[in-house]
Amino acid sequence: MKQIFPGQISDQTVTIPGSKSISHRMLICAALSAGTSRIKNLLSSRDIDLTMHALSCMGADITKTGPDSVSVTGFSGCPRPYESPVFLENSGTSMRLMAGIAGLGTTAYTLTGNARMCTRPMKELLDALNQIGIDARSDTPQGFPPVTIQGKSRQGGMTRLDCSKSSQYLSALLMIGPFMADGLIIKLVAPPVSSPYIDLTLDVMKQFQVDAHKTDATTYEVTGGQTYVAGNHAVEPDLSNAGYFWAAGAVTGQKIGVGNVLSRSLQGDFKQIHILEKMGCSLFFEDDSVAVKGRSLLAVDVDMSDTPDAVPAVAVVAAFARGTTKITNIGHLREKECDRIHAVASQLEKMGIQTSQGEDWLEITGGKPAGAFINTFNDHRIAMAFAVAGLVVPGMQIENPACVGKSFPGFWDLFDAL
Repeated sequence: MKQIFPGQISDQTVTIPGSKSISHRMLICAALSAGTSRIKNLLSSRDIDLTMHALSCMGADITKTGPDSVSVTGFSGCPRPYESPVFLENSGTSMRLMAGIAGLGTTAYTLTGNARMCTRPMKELLDALNQIGIDARSDTPQGFPPVTIQGKSRQGGMTRLDCSKSSQYLSALLMIGPFMADGLIIKLVAPPVSSPYIDLTLDVMKQFQVDAHKTDATTYEVTGGQTYVAGNHAVEPDLSNAGYFWAAGAVTGQKIGVGNVLSRSLQGDFKQIHILEKMGCSLFFEDDSVAVKGRSLLAVDVDMSDTPDAVPAVAVVAAFARGTTKITNIGHLREKECDRIHAVASQLEKMGIQTSQGEDWLEITGGKPAGAFINTFNDHRIAMAFAVAGLVVPGMQIENPACVGKSFPGFWDLFDAL
């Protein structure tokens, strides 16, 4: 348990480690190449370690060259056999993206995880892989891990995909498309959730000189016969993790900035600053930093389908706002590391904040939050979001603070330094 103590906070700018989403994708694209890539500002976290482990099992040579840098010698799209199950704990990104890469192999791979991971669905991705001749199966109707995947055909062609639960299904298919003789045409049954993460995938592939593109709202194409080209790359800061510090600026009324933020960033959680602006915060764009300073906070109605990781932090800020905030189109949050809609609502209720929820929405009526013991449900984003409230509310206690290691091992050092 970690006790959070309110204190005097001054205006400041913090530096955030590399993006988790981009780190996963850069490692995978580097492993799919034939040469050696060097990646700087790679996030050091448990989830990234799991992706590196899986890629190493498949034949990538990954060497740490510094605290936040690695060299990756790839296997040129031909993963080697690996007989033992690959354990991916509760990293949904690792599980889904590596399921696609496993489809490039000529032998079977088994991907598994912890108890929570084995309740997270993958049926839609498995179905899409089977449509292009890759044997992808689970022992459950929902496609829960463990999953076993064996590549049989690299012909490619057209596949239909439902990614209403996760955009990672689409990213997994896009990244293997260049190795298909006929490329891939991916027809979505409906527009995807979390579409900015798909844009990130396309952008990282482009950095490795592979073209994949969106042709209309529900169609993506990848030309076959392309090659990932190794090179030197750097990962931009993680704006999902930056969001906790912007939220800190919102609730404390101090000007809290995050450095090295790219104004052209494709990360969906960059939109969080504009949600906070609608809630009454001031934004400051100075050199390469973006800062947020709270004032009298107001409730908002906001669609966060494209910014799911920011929901817990925005919900905590809403607890301090006047009126009732409604966050919509977030049903996919129930399939995350925990059911995040339930987790956020239940812990805000402990703090004396009224909430209500539906299948894909959450309402928070602002008030005077009280200190409480916060159950994190072993979810890093619940721990970090509710820590923000402790900056102004005495008596906040965070259970299992070590769970932040999944995405931001240095979070508590940076947070305590505020």
